[in-house]
Amino acid sequence: MLTWMKRLVASGAMALAIGATGVMVTSPAYADEAKKPAVTAPAATPATAEPAPVLCSEKCNKADTVWMMVCTALVLLMTLPGLALFYGGLTRSKNVLSIGMQCFMVFSLITVLWAIYGYSLAFTEGGPFIGGLDRLFLGGMTPDSVAATFSKGVVIPEFVFMAFQGVFATITCCLIIGAFAERAKFSAILIFMILWFTFSYLPIAHMVWFWPGPDDIKDVASLEAITARAGWLWQKGVLDFAGGTVVHINAAVAGLVGSYVIGKRVGYGKEAMKPHNLVYVMTGAALLWFGWFGFNAGSALEANGSAGLAFVNTYLATAAAVLGWSVAEWVLKGKPSMLGAASGCVAGLVAITPAAGFAGPMGSIIIGLIAGVVCLWGVTGLKKMLGSDDSLDVFGVHGVGGITGALLTGVFADPALGGSGIWDYVANAVAPDYSIASQLWIQAQGVITTLIWSGVVSFIAFKLIDMVIGLRVKEEDEREGLDITSHGETAYES
Repeated sequence: MLTWMKRLVASGAMALAIGATGVMVTSPAYADEAKKPAVTAPAATPATAEPAPVLCSEKCNKADTVWMMVCTALVLLMTLPGLALFYGGLTRSKNVLSIGMQCFMVFSLITVLWAIYGYSLAFTEGGPFIGGLDRLFLGGMTPDSVAATFSKGVVIPEFVFMAFQGVFATITCCLIIGAFAERAKFSAILIFMILWFTFSYLPIAHMVWFWPGPDDIKDVASLEAITARAGWLWQKGVLDFAGGTVVHINAAVAGLVGSYVIGKRVGYGKEAMKPHNLVYVMTGAALLWFGWFGFNAGSALEANGSAGLAFVNTYLATAAAVLGWSVAEWVLKGKPSMLGAASGCVAGLVAITPAAGFAGPMGSIIIGLIAGVVCLWGVTGLKKMLGSDDSLDVFGVHGVGGITGALLTGVFADPALGGSGIWDYVANAVAPDYSIASQLWIQAQGVITTLIWSGVVSFIAFKLIDMVIGLRVKEEDEREGLDITSHGETAYES
């Protein structure tokens, strides 16, 4: 029987390693061996010969390449305009442009930082907690550089992989701003994002998603050697197909900490602070659902059956969460609301993210139903218990939904419940001894690590910024609205 350390699992993001040829190569984590190309060895190759570099012009599959470029654009759409509209509609009218500007600027800032150093620190080999500098400034990358998919021998352009992972980083940072919307300094937000991206997002992404790859796995010994070079949580066997820990829990904790450190909005609990445009909210949620197909199905890194499973699970779980939230709200409050349906949509998307490539379709429906009900409690009962002014319920939806999805992944990945199980690269088959109890504990370790890591980094970053430039706008500026006081614009003519 293989131990968890000896069984490599499917992840929603690809890990990278520098091969002997200097070509950046990624590591498949969910095998589609039927697509493996035949390889014929040369008749007489000197023992000391370097392996020939893998070139995209020779090996990249055009269908996979196009699929990943489309998915990258879909994830971009999730932030601009999807998240911007969703968050903007939830704010008061005097702050809608400030949210849009924050999304635009944070997205652009993180995109540039990702190219300069983020991609390298997250997805090259270094240590168990952070990567190296082999791709600093994207050095060494060319149009012929390749990134492997989840099938041995199948590759996509590394530039495309880099961009796909980049838009994950951008939306993660943009999610945070909703927790302290309507009262934070624009400059403070930008500085915080630099610090948090560097010291929280990149290490968590590396810990969860990085490993050197399966191409050299021949036996148990080689598997153990490769696994020992992976990210810390990958070594433990944490399952996270597309970012339950890396994206949602990570961002939600940062937002919650920010809501405490920055403080409550002026008039919170005394004045009405209703969403100013539910049509924006509905449109933004629908765009998020649409773009999330790229987010989850794209995390298969190929146009294959794994992508198809993630696509269907994203479709089903989200619909189930809308029903779960709306029916629960109907029972508890007497009327189902558009705001509730849109919030349920996002809750389902969040919860299915870590399980998208692992759960079966019926499992995804159960995950969605549970997430809808639990996240409704997260934005009502739990929010009151925490006593925070999480303006747009980032923790209630992304934190609670992310934790729920991460833990339920450990349940519904079980092949006995229709899940995909864990791929054993030594036996080239699904491992037969799946244990829900063991995997739940592993998933819990991933959740706890992310909660603590992001919480500590966020608290230190917020406190440092508050000491240097201050986190919050003046009270009179907050009352007038950030659109005019921070950006000199108004969304609507009076």
